Amino acid sequence: MRYSVSHITTLDYAAPVSLAQFNVRLRPAAWPGQAVGDFTLSVDPQPAQIVDSDGGYYINESRFTLRQPIRHLQIESRFTVEKESLPFFVTGAPGPDLAEIRETAMKLPDLSPLGPASYIYASPIAAPERDIALWASGFLTETMPVMEAGRMLMDTIHQQFAYDAKATATDTPPIEAFNNRHGVCQDFSHIMIIAARAHGIPAAYVSGYLRTIPPPGQVRLVGADAMHAWVNLWCGEDLGWVGFDPTNAMLADTDHIFIGMGRDYGDVAPLDGTFRGGAQQSMHFSVDVAPLD
Repeated sequence: MRYSVSHITTLDYAAPVSLAQFNVRLRPAAWPGQAVGDFTLSVDPQPAQIVDSDGGYYINESRFTLRQPIRHLQIESRFTVEKESLPFFVTGAPGPDLAEIRETAMKLPDLSPLGPASYIYASPIAAPERDIALWASGFLTETMPVMEAGRMLMDTIHQQFAYDAKATATDTPPIEAFNNRHGVCQDFSHIMIIAARAHGIPAAYVSGYLRTIPPPGQVRLVGADAMHAWVNLWCGEDLGWVGFDPTNAMLADTDHIFIGMGRDYGDVAPLDGTFRGGAQQSMHFSVDVAPLD
């Protein structure tokens, strides 16, 4: 599948702000089965310089500063991407059991952004939660193959939790979404990450896009899509990182477009920054994932 992706973010401030500094994480990182082309990032007002760098984890980051006072800012990213289906050796393999996964990940001498060691321990948002760990203990065992464990976690979240876009906000703690059994993709991903790490599975938060298909007979709405989140589990040295989407109970495949991954949302947030001033701000975004085939 080939897609054209556009993501427009607008920020409006109630009064002029100065020295606004931003980190933008919208340029896709390299990922198996995914080829990206024609990436552009435009900013209005245009900064003097945009500096591209590697983020703290497996994410690309663009940084810029606007020294003149502003009340409005628009950031737009565009690119095309071609996706290949997951090979059978991933979808059809059971992988090592959980005991072996934990032991291998702890001993593997790899501290790179893709090394499993960085994703075993707690992170600021995906902190340990006893109730989530005990909940997962009801269906995970030490002898369970890691791919089966990932599917079990994913399917159970999908079955037991209700998708409700109004139930949570970006800063809602995962345990609150867990206790209330509702939330959005960000909440479900954090819950799955906490549960997986509690049982020794290296788990990462993935930021990306998902192709949405309108109901039969309805026209696809341009700009109605949004960023999506799912979970990468490290499934051993042979399988590597495999994406599990608990919101939709499916492996991340041709409909999932990978941007980057980190320990939790805080590492891969599409936009953050600071400014000088006390004005309130409002943010709006428009995302479009259009099939080209």
